[in-house]
Amino acid sequence: IDRILAELSADAAAHRRDIQWDHDALVQLDLIFARGELSYKMDAIRPQVRRDGLIRLRKARHPLLDKKTAVPIDIELGDAFDTLVITGPNTGGKTVSLKTLGLLTLMTQCGLHIPAGDRSEVSVYERVLADIGDEQSIEQSLSTFSAHMKTIVEILQEADRDSLILFDELGAGTDPVEGAALAIAIIQHVRALGARAAATTHYAELKTFAMTTPGVENASCEFNVETLSPTYRLLIGIPGKSNAFAISRRLGLPDEVITNAQAQMSKDSVRFEDVLTQLEAKRQALEKREQETDRLYRQREEDARKAREFREQMQRAKENARSRGEAEAKRILRDARSASDAVFAELERMRKEQAKADRAINANEARAELRRQLNEAEDAIDKRDARSEPIPKPSRPIQKGDLVEIPGVSTPAEVVGVGSDGTLQLKAGILKMKAKADEVRLIEDDERAAMKKKAPKPTRTAVTGLRTAASRELDIRGMETLEAESVVETFLSTAVMGHLETVTIIHGKGTGALRNAVHDILRRNKNVKSFRLGVYGEGENGVTVVTMK
Repeated sequence: IDRILAELSADAAAHRRDIQWDHDALVQLDLIFARGELSYKMDAIRPQVRRDGLIRLRKARHPLLDKKTAVPIDIELGDAFDTLVITGPNTGGKTVSLKTLGLLTLMTQCGLHIPAGDRSEVSVYERVLADIGDEQSIEQSLSTFSAHMKTIVEILQEADRDSLILFDELGAGTDPVEGAALAIAIIQHVRALGARAAATTHYAELKTFAMTTPGVENASCEFNVETLSPTYRLLIGIPGKSNAFAISRRLGLPDEVITNAQAQMSKDSVRFEDVLTQLEAKRQALEKREQETDRLYRQREEDARKAREFREQMQRAKENARSRGEAEAKRILRDARSASDAVFAELERMRKEQAKADRAINANEARAELRRQLNEAEDAIDKRDARSEPIPKPSRPIQKGDLVEIPGVSTPAEVVGVGSDGTLQLKAGILKMKAKADEVRLIEDDERAAMKKKAPKPTRTAVTGLRTAASRELDIRGMETLEAESVVETFLSTAVMGHLETVTIIHGKGTGALRNAVHDILRRNKNVKSFRLGVYGEGENGVTVVTMK
């Protein structure tokens, strides 16, 4: 066994440096993972590290308190003031606040995350010196005051400008007058050394000292007088009351004893406590008013949000109603265009059968006249609700053979029949329609004679101009589907009248909805021979090339 162990030890000794390095690496990794696990459990953050002595903790919690029940506090030190005097009742949280300040500073300097809120800042100190707790000792014959003073002497011997000093119940355990004077002197000495300090006390003299000395600030642990219980909130800039009488009364001390104790207080102390009481009452009133203001502000923001949502809903409803109206109008136009397409097909057949150029020109002129009438009908639909003047009543009943004018259409229509219910059967060119007598205006005989004299004769230039105006390319990018449908159909009709063989529609790539709508229109149109997507150099999927019949 000894031989085997010796051989194994010799083999291991040859790798002792590698083993030592691996051991050190594992220790470092274990420490890193332990820090991470602790940070996760405390819901901690990485504070901003400073070197100028400034400490600004936001929503800080003592690391040993349950994060679900602990009351977060805000602590500042080293900016506008270098010394903080914390006052308030017993069990109010003064010592916990002091320990929180020291522990979070040390945790930061150890490379640990701290249980605080975002944007917290902590400075690095050479020494964190503390006198916290009762160190009285029977064995060493030390009283409470002596134990505190022994620790304070050691602190003053080590303190310098790179130190953070924490005093708990500074000057306690001796005569109040002498203890208060000694506490003030110790604070002044610490400040002269350039150190940052925080101290808890019950002495009213220290409260006055903090109120009248630049660089020294009061702080207090809030106490709810109505419930006679602490809230554990730390208030910077406000001195606190010990509330000894209120706490004693709640614990059952007779009222006559409390009254006698109040009579023993000096008038200056009573006035100072009264001033603190008034300040605390005003602070609580202002805080309640601020909370009410915040509540009203949040309510106003919520009302404004609801109003915006209601306005948006009304706008959407309006848009939907308008879209439905436009869709109905487009359907009517589509039906009319279907009828006109049939007429176009017949005219095209006649044009092919005709051998002479004059008859082809006449067919084109008829087609142009039909398109003009369709456009007038479309304008009449769009302006059907925009009539500003009432239709005048006819001087006589409208009869067959009369000419009438449809509001919004410049071409007069001829009455070809009158129904038994008064419905008029009208004919405008090759279009036939029906209308009520109160929806048209009778063209009187004298006006009819004047129209015959002024009526111009059709010429070939209309067809030539139409062919010239026909475009080979249409850009509908950014249009809605309903709007694009009407524009594409008009473009195709113009291309037919212009005798264009190939045209291009630019609809863009996008989601493909506009491209699919264009392809549906092309499939329905009888004048389209074929269509395809563009190739490289033409626009690819963003354009459609159409071949006309």
